[in-house]
Amino acid sequence: MNAEISLPTKHLIRRLYLRRRQSPIRRLVYFSVCSIPIVCALILCGSITAQQAPLAASLISSTGITQTNASQPSDAFASESADTLAFSSSADDPSAADDATQAAAQAVPGTPAPQKSSDDTRAPQTKRILGIIPNFRAISTDEKLPAQSVKEKFVTASEDSFDYSSIFIPAMLAGYSLGTNATPEFGHGAVGYGRYLWHAAVDQTSENYMVEFVVPAITHEDTRYYTLGRGGFLKRAGYALSRAVVTRSDSGREVFNASEVIGAGAASGLSSLYYPSRERSFGNTSKEWGLDVGIDSASFVVKEFWPDINHWLFHAAKPNANAQQ
Repeated sequence: MNAEISLPTKHLIRRLYLRRRQSPIRRLVYFSVCSIPIVCALILCGSITAQQAPLAASLISSTGITQTNASQPSDAFASESADTLAFSSSADDPSAADDATQAAAQAVPGTPAPQKSSDDTRAPQTKRILGIIPNFRAISTDEKLPAQSVKEKFVTASEDSFDYSSIFIPAMLAGYSLGTNATPEFGHGAVGYGRYLWHAAVDQTSENYMVEFVVPAITHEDTRYYTLGRGGFLKRAGYALSRAVVTRSDSGREVFNASEVIGAGAASGLSSLYYPSRERSFGNTSKEWGLDVGIDSASFVVKEFWPDINHWLFHAAKPNANAQQ
């Protein structure tokens, strides 16, 4: 016997079918959006590597065996020992190699002191990326800072939330959500975009305060991103991605990044209070949670390579890193 299906049931089945059919596409688009910064970094990797080649050559030349003064043969042994130490140190730490080379120059009177290798003049971080993406938490390579106070955490969260550049990411997410009709209750056109925009802005603000102020104030974690700035692309990218689950405590130890994981989850849970009731589900909250952590992870990769990209694109100055310490 063929039972006749009621009209509301047909609409429900059709909606569920369409949602299931579009689910893989939405996931792919989400992944694509989160992967854009990583793809850009991969494209620029070749140019960054090309810039590092002459740096390595200059490092090798600066750590070679220094010629001794012919008029002072008694100092030859000391000079050769110090130069050998400088050359062996260059494989592990370029800064140590430069220090050893300077010691060799001081051991032999009349020998000019070698200049610092250009690898020590790393480009600094800027407050904004391309002038439109907030970058207030990024710390330049080798920069030494005191422990982050509760007031500083609050100020950083406020800057990330209310600076003029903070509207860029909500505007982008609102356009994407409007195009995919993520929340049909918001409608279409300018009105729909406005609703998506203010919801995305509130999402970002609540997540900033949870991740950068509320949770780290309780767990005593440092919310700043410390740029690695050395090593190959994979090493630096892996380090940046790991900062989503590993961070520094106020005492300087590496700890689990509860601020990011728990803070993003709490912000996702709060978002259900101002979204339509149909969107208040565990699945949507989990998706928002994963999206927030994914965006932050991708932003860490961008922060890591931004000084190199900024120097490569705009020839930004590279001040001596030791001057910042």
